[in-house]
Amino acid sequence: MNKITVIGGGTGTFVVLSGLKNRKLDLSVVVSMMDSGGSTGRLRDQLGVLPPGDLRQCLVALSDAPLLWRKLFLYRFENGDLKGHNFGNIFLAALEKVSNSYDEAINTASYVLKIRGKVHPVTLDKLHLVAEYENGKIVTGEGLIDENHAEKSRIKTSYLVPSGHANQKAIESIKNSQYLIIGPGDLYTSIIPVLLVKGVKEAIKESKAKIVYIMNLMTKSGQTTGYKASDHVEDLVKYLGKTPDFVLINNAPISKEILKSYEKYNETTVENDLVGNEKGITIIEDDLIDNEKQEKPVSDILYRSILRHDSEKVAEKIEKIIYV
Repeated sequence: MNKITVIGGGTGTFVVLSGLKNRKLDLSVVVSMMDSGGSTGRLRDQLGVLPPGDLRQCLVALSDAPLLWRKLFLYRFENGDLKGHNFGNIFLAALEKVSNSYDEAINTASYVLKIRGKVHPVTLDKLHLVAEYENGKIVTGEGLIDENHAEKSRIKTSYLVPSGHANQKAIESIKNSQYLIIGPGDLYTSIIPVLLVKGVKEAIKESKAKIVYIMNLMTKSGQTTGYKASDHVEDLVKYLGKTPDFVLINNAPISKEILKSYEKYNETTVENDLVGNEKGITIIEDDLIDNEKQEKPVSDILYRSILRHDSEKVAEKIEKIIYV
Protein backbone atom coordinates (compact mmCIF):
# COMPACT_ATOMS: atom_id res chain seq x y z
CA MET A 1 0.00 0.00 0.00
CA ASN A 2 1.40 3.40 -1.01
CA LYS A 3 2.26 5.73 1.86
CA ILE A 4 1.03 9.26 1.18
CA THR A 5 1.72 12.30 3.35
CA VAL A 6 -0.27 15.48 2.81
CA ILE A 7 1.45 18.72 3.88
CA GLY A 8 -0.39 21.94 4.72
CA GLY A 9 -3.32 23.26 6.69
CA GLY A 10 -6.67 24.99 6.41
CA THR A 11 -9.53 24.19 4.06
CA GLY A 12 -7.27 23.14 1.18
CA THR A 13 -5.82 20.26 3.17
CA PHE A 14 -9.32 19.43 4.45
CA VAL A 15 -10.48 19.03 0.83
CA VAL A 16 -7.57 16.79 -0.18
CA LEU A 17 -7.88 14.53 2.88
CA SER A 18 -11.65 14.24 2.42
CA GLY A 19 -11.11 12.84 -1.06
CA LEU A 20 -8.19 10.55 -0.26
CA LYS A 21 -9.46 8.95 2.97
CA ASN A 22 -11.66 6.42 1.13
CA ARG A 23 -8.85 5.27 -1.17
CA LYS A 24 -6.64 2.28 -0.41
CA LEU A 25 -3.73 4.34 0.87
CA ASP A 26 -1.54 4.56 3.96
CA LEU A 27 -2.53 8.17 4.58
CA SER A 28 -0.96 10.75 6.91
CA VAL A 29 -0.96 14.51 7.19
CA VAL A 30 1.70 16.86 8.53
CA VAL A 31 -0.26 19.90 9.60
CA SER A 32 0.72 23.52 10.22
CA MET A 33 0.73 24.66 13.87
CA MET A 34 1.23 28.40 13.37
CA ASP A 35 -2.40 29.59 13.17
CA SER A 36 -3.04 32.66 15.33
CA GLY A 37 -6.31 34.07 14.02
CA GLY A 38 -9.97 33.78 14.99
CA SER A 39 -11.04 31.19 17.56
CA THR A 40 -7.64 29.51 17.49
CA GLY A 41 -5.83 32.76 18.21
CA ARG A 42 -8.07 33.55 21.16
CA LEU A 43 -7.49 30.10 22.66
CA ARG A 44 -3.73 30.43 22.17
CA ASP A 45 -3.67 33.82 23.88
CA GLN A 46 -6.05 33.02 26.75
CA LEU A 47 -5.16 29.39 27.54
CA GLY A 48 -1.60 29.07 26.28
CA VAL A 49 -2.47 25.99 24.20
CA LEU A 50 -1.14 24.88 20.84
CA PRO A 51 -3.26 26.13 17.91
CA PRO A 52 -6.08 23.60 17.37
CA GLY A 53 -7.77 24.95 14.22
CA ASP A 54 -5.84 23.28 11.39
CA LEU A 55 -5.46 20.10 13.43
CA ARG A 56 -9.23 19.96 13.96
CA GLN A 57 -9.94 20.32 10.25
CA CYS A 58 -7.61 17.43 9.43
CA LEU A 59 -9.20 15.20 12.07
CA VAL A 60 -12.70 15.94 10.78
CA ALA A 61 -11.64 15.40 7.16
CA LEU A 62 -10.37 11.92 8.02
CA SER A 63 -13.27 11.08 10.32
CA ASP A 64 -15.49 8.03 9.86
CA ALA A 65 -17.59 8.94 12.90
CA PRO A 66 -21.35 9.51 12.53
CA LEU A 67 -22.30 12.78 10.83
CA LEU A 68 -23.43 14.32 14.13
CA TRP A 69 -19.89 14.09 15.56
CA ARG A 70 -18.39 15.67 12.44
CA LYS A 71 -20.98 18.48 12.52
CA LEU A 72 -20.26 18.99 16.21
CA PHE A 73 -16.51 19.43 15.63
CA LEU A 74 -17.22 22.00 12.90
CA TYR A 75 -19.92 23.89 14.85
CA ARG A 76 -19.22 27.57 15.50
CA PHE A 77 -21.09 29.41 18.29
CA GLU A 78 -23.10 32.38 17.04
CA ASN A 79 -23.66 34.37 20.24
CA GLY A 80 -22.82 34.67 23.93
CA ASP A 81 -19.34 34.48 25.48
CA LEU A 82 -18.39 31.72 23.05
CA LYS A 83 -19.37 33.68 19.93
CA GLY A 84 -16.95 32.92 17.08
CA HIS A 85 -15.43 29.93 18.86
CA ASN A 86 -15.50 26.52 17.22
CA PHE A 87 -16.58 23.57 19.39
CA GLY A 88 -13.81 21.35 18.00
CA ASN A 89 -11.19 23.96 18.90
CA ILE A 90 -12.48 24.15 22.48
CA PHE A 91 -12.57 20.35 22.71
CA LEU A 92 -8.95 20.01 21.57
CA ALA A 93 -7.80 22.83 23.86
CA ALA A 94 -9.45 21.14 26.87
CA LEU A 95 -8.07 17.77 25.83
CA GLU A 96 -4.56 19.23 25.74
CA LYS A 97 -5.04 20.53 29.28
CA VAL A 98 -6.14 17.18 30.76
CA SER A 99 -3.82 14.86 28.79
CA ASN A 100 -0.36 13.72 29.85
CA SER A 101 1.06 14.60 26.42
CA TYR A 102 -0.05 16.12 23.15
CA ASP A 103 0.27 12.69 21.53
CA GLU A 104 -2.30 11.41 24.03
CA ALA A 105 -4.62 14.31 23.16
CA ILE A 106 -4.37 13.58 19.43
CA ASN A 107 -4.84 9.84 19.96
CA THR A 108 -7.97 10.49 22.03
CA ALA A 109 -9.45 12.86 19.44
CA SER A 110 -8.56 10.38 16.68
CA TYR A 111 -10.39 7.63 18.59
CA VAL A 112 -13.49 9.78 19.17
CA LEU A 113 -13.66 10.75 15.49
CA LYS A 114 -12.68 7.28 14.21
CA ILE A 115 -10.18 8.73 11.75
CA ARG A 116 -8.74 6.91 8.73
CA GLY A 117 -5.06 7.79 8.68
CA LYS A 118 -2.72 9.68 10.99
CA VAL A 119 -2.51 13.34 11.90
CA HIS A 120 0.92 14.72 12.87
CA PRO A 121 1.40 18.31 14.06
CA VAL A 122 4.53 19.60 12.31
CA THR A 123 5.82 20.87 15.66
CA LEU A 124 4.86 20.78 19.33
CA ASP A 125 6.65 24.07 19.99
CA LYS A 126 4.67 27.30 20.32
CA LEU A 127 5.81 29.31 17.31
CA HIS A 128 4.73 32.40 15.42
CA LEU A 129 5.03 33.17 11.72
CA VAL A 130 6.79 36.31 10.50
CA ALA A 131 6.59 37.85 7.02
CA GLU A 132 9.08 40.46 5.82
CA TYR A 133 7.94 42.39 2.74
CA GLU A 134 10.03 43.92 -0.02
CA ASN A 135 9.03 47.41 1.21
CA GLY A 136 10.65 46.67 4.58
CA LYS A 137 7.43 46.07 6.51
CA ILE A 138 7.46 43.16 9.00
CA VAL A 139 4.27 41.47 10.21
CA THR A 140 4.31 38.91 13.03
CA GLY A 141 1.50 36.37 13.49
CA GLU A 142 -0.19 34.10 10.97
CA GLY A 143 -3.56 35.71 11.63
CA LEU A 144 -2.29 39.22 10.90
CA ILE A 145 -0.46 38.09 7.76
CA ASP A 146 -3.58 36.28 6.56
CA GLU A 147 -5.73 39.39 7.03
CA ASN A 148 -3.17 41.82 5.58
CA HIS A 149 -5.29 42.32 2.44
CA ALA A 150 -4.21 45.87 1.66
CA GLU A 151 -0.52 44.97 1.32
CA LYS A 152 0.76 45.51 -2.24
CA SER A 153 4.41 44.61 -1.65
CA ARG A 154 5.58 41.03 -2.15
CA ILE A 155 6.83 38.90 0.72
CA LYS A 156 10.64 38.87 0.58
CA THR A 157 11.18 36.24 3.24
CA SER A 158 9.28 34.36 5.92
CA TYR A 159 10.51 32.77 9.15
CA LEU A 160 9.40 31.53 12.57
CA VAL A 161 9.97 32.96 16.06
CA PRO A 162 11.38 31.12 17.83
CA SER A 163 12.80 28.75 15.20
CA GLY A 164 11.42 25.63 16.92
CA HIS A 165 11.92 21.96 16.11
CA ALA A 166 9.92 19.45 14.11
CA ASN A 167 7.78 16.73 15.63
CA GLN A 168 9.72 13.50 15.07
CA LYS A 169 6.58 11.67 13.97
CA ALA A 170 6.09 14.25 11.22
CA ILE A 171 9.69 13.78 10.07
CA GLU A 172 9.33 10.00 9.98
CA SER A 173 6.10 10.27 7.99
CA ILE A 174 7.82 12.45 5.37
CA LYS A 175 10.88 10.23 5.11
CA ASN A 176 8.83 7.03 4.77
CA SER A 177 6.40 8.29 2.12
CA GLN A 178 6.27 7.43 -1.57
CA TYR A 179 4.33 10.63 -2.34
CA LEU A 180 4.11 14.04 -0.69
CA ILE A 181 0.99 16.07 -1.52
CA ILE A 182 1.43 19.82 -0.97
CA GLY A 183 -1.48 22.26 -1.11
CA PRO A 184 -3.80 23.69 -2.07
CA GLY A 185 -3.80 26.46 0.50
CA ASP A 186 -2.58 29.99 1.13
CA LEU A 187 1.08 29.81 0.19
CA TYR A 188 2.51 31.87 3.04
CA THR A 189 0.06 31.02 5.84
CA SER A 190 -0.81 27.35 5.25
CA ILE A 191 2.02 25.72 3.28
CA ILE A 192 5.31 27.56 3.84
CA PRO A 193 4.89 27.61 7.68
CA VAL A 194 5.23 23.80 7.68
CA LEU A 195 8.39 23.99 5.57
CA LEU A 196 9.96 26.58 7.89
CA VAL A 197 10.06 24.26 10.91
CA LYS A 198 13.61 23.08 11.54
CA GLY A 199 14.12 19.57 10.16
CA VAL A 200 11.22 19.50 7.68
CA LYS A 201 13.06 20.85 4.63
CA GLU A 202 15.97 18.53 5.37
CA ALA A 203 13.65 15.51 5.64
CA ILE A 204 12.01 16.37 2.30
CA LYS A 205 15.40 16.74 0.61
CA GLU A 206 16.45 13.32 1.95
CA SER A 207 13.16 11.69 0.98
CA LYS A 208 12.81 9.83 -2.31
CA ALA A 209 9.09 10.65 -2.41
CA LYS A 210 7.54 12.14 -5.52
CA ILE A 211 6.11 15.60 -4.80
CA VAL A 212 2.66 16.65 -6.05
CA TYR A 213 1.80 20.35 -5.75
CA ILE A 214 -1.85 21.35 -6.10
CA MET A 215 -2.02 24.90 -7.44
CA ASN A 216 -4.41 27.39 -5.85
CA LEU A 217 -7.43 28.46 -7.86
CA MET A 218 -7.13 32.15 -6.95
CA THR A 219 -4.40 34.55 -5.84
CA LYS A 220 -4.36 35.67 -2.21
CA SER A 221 -4.27 39.36 -1.36
CA GLY A 222 -1.25 40.36 0.73
CA GLN A 223 0.53 37.10 -0.09
CA THR A 224 0.42 36.26 -3.78
CA THR A 225 -1.12 39.34 -5.39
CA GLY A 226 -0.46 39.23 -9.12
CA TYR A 227 1.15 35.80 -8.94
CA LYS A 228 1.00 33.44 -11.90
CA ALA A 229 1.45 29.69 -11.52
CA SER A 230 5.22 30.00 -12.08
CA ASP A 231 5.50 32.51 -9.22
CA HIS A 232 3.79 30.07 -6.85
CA VAL A 233 6.17 27.29 -7.89
CA GLU A 234 9.23 29.55 -7.60
CA ASP A 235 8.37 30.60 -4.04
CA LEU A 236 7.49 27.04 -3.04
CA VAL A 237 10.84 25.71 -4.33
CA LYS A 238 12.68 28.41 -2.34
CA TYR A 239 11.37 26.97 0.95
CA LEU A 240 10.94 23.35 -0.13
CA GLY A 241 14.49 22.89 -1.39
CA LYS A 242 13.18 20.72 -4.22
CA THR A 243 11.19 21.12 -7.42
CA PRO A 244 7.81 19.33 -7.38
CA ASP A 245 7.47 16.39 -9.76
CA PHE A 246 3.83 17.14 -10.59
CA VAL A 247 1.69 20.26 -10.55
CA LEU A 248 -2.10 19.91 -10.67
CA ILE A 249 -3.80 23.01 -12.01
CA ASN A 250 -7.40 23.82 -12.81
CA ASN A 251 -8.37 24.69 -16.38
CA ALA A 252 -12.16 24.90 -15.95
CA PRO A 253 -13.82 28.32 -16.21
CA ILE A 254 -14.90 30.04 -13.01
CA SER A 255 -18.29 31.76 -12.96
CA LYS A 256 -18.44 35.55 -13.26
CA GLU A 257 -20.48 35.70 -10.04
CA ILE A 258 -17.71 34.01 -8.04
CA LEU A 259 -14.94 36.04 -9.68
CA LYS A 260 -16.80 39.24 -8.83
CA SER A 261 -16.81 38.31 -5.14
CA TYR A 262 -12.99 38.26 -5.21
CA GLU A 263 -12.68 41.74 -6.75
CA LYS A 264 -12.93 43.45 -3.34
CA TYR A 265 -9.40 42.35 -2.48
CA ASN A 266 -8.09 42.34 -6.05
CA GLU A 267 -7.83 38.55 -6.09
CA THR A 268 -7.80 36.89 -9.50
CA THR A 269 -7.61 33.47 -11.13
CA VAL A 270 -4.11 31.99 -11.04
CA GLU A 271 -2.91 32.15 -14.64
CA ASN A 272 -1.23 28.97 -15.83
CA ASP A 273 2.03 30.04 -17.47
CA LEU A 274 3.64 26.63 -16.91
CA VAL A 275 4.05 25.10 -20.34
CA GLY A 276 4.49 21.39 -21.07
CA ASN A 277 7.22 19.82 -18.98
CA GLU A 278 8.48 22.86 -17.11
CA LYS A 279 11.93 22.23 -15.59
CA GLY A 280 11.16 18.55 -15.21
CA ILE A 281 7.68 19.18 -13.76
CA THR A 282 4.76 17.23 -15.20
CA ILE A 283 1.90 19.71 -15.55
CA ILE A 284 -1.58 18.17 -15.24
CA GLU A 285 -4.50 20.41 -16.23
CA ASP A 286 -8.15 19.49 -15.66
CA ASP A 287 -11.44 20.62 -14.15
CA LEU A 288 -10.73 20.61 -10.40
CA ILE A 289 -13.47 22.98 -9.22
CA ASP A 290 -16.19 22.30 -6.68
CA ASN A 291 -19.17 23.98 -8.35
CA GLU A 292 -21.04 24.53 -5.09
CA LYS A 293 -20.60 28.04 -3.68
CA GLN A 294 -19.24 27.85 -0.13
CA GLU A 295 -21.13 29.67 2.60
CA LYS A 296 -19.62 30.60 5.97
CA PRO A 297 -21.40 30.95 9.33
CA VAL A 298 -22.34 34.51 10.28
CA SER A 299 -20.34 34.02 13.50
CA ASP A 300 -17.12 33.50 11.53
CA ILE A 301 -15.55 36.95 11.31
CA LEU A 302 -12.55 35.91 9.22
CA TYR A 303 -12.38 36.31 5.46
CA ARG A 304 -12.90 32.92 3.75
CA SER A 305 -12.61 31.80 0.15
CA ILE A 306 -15.95 30.80 -1.39
CA LEU A 307 -14.31 28.77 -4.17
CA ARG A 308 -12.85 25.35 -3.43
CA HIS A 309 -11.26 22.41 -5.16
CA ASP A 310 -13.49 19.35 -5.54
CA SER A 311 -12.37 16.52 -3.22
CA GLU A 312 -13.21 13.70 -5.60
CA LYS A 313 -11.76 15.36 -8.70
CA VAL A 314 -8.47 16.02 -6.91
CA ALA A 315 -8.35 12.52 -5.40
CA GLU A 316 -8.91 10.92 -8.81
CA LYS A 317 -5.99 12.86 -10.30
CA ILE A 318 -3.71 11.93 -7.40
CA GLU A 319 -4.74 8.29 -7.70
CA LYS A 320 -3.87 8.29 -11.41
CA ILE A 321 -0.43 9.70 -10.63
CA ILE A 322 0.19 7.04 -8.01
CA TYR A 323 -1.00 4.07 -10.05
CA VAL A 324 0.32 4.97 -13.52
